[in-house]
Amino acid sequence: MSLRRYLVLPVVIAIVGAVYWYFTKPHEMAGTIMLVVFAAAMAVMGWILLPTLDNVGPTAPVDPDFEDPGR
Repeated sequence: MSLRRYLVLPVVIAIVGAVYWYFTKPHEMAGTIMLVVFAAAMAVMGWILLPTLDNVGPTAPVDPDFEDPGR
């Protein structure tokens, strides 16, 4: 997947934060900062975690001569 697709959600959240800051009078910083930090967290998640979603995890080779001692 492309970087553009990963950044759609964080950019939308940051835009919502900017609109929130613009329309609150006086400009409320607490909600704006929370939205911007959330947008940054979503950007990190998209950059690091989403490319690994199709991975099934590490697998070990199967030894055909292995005998289970519990049997």
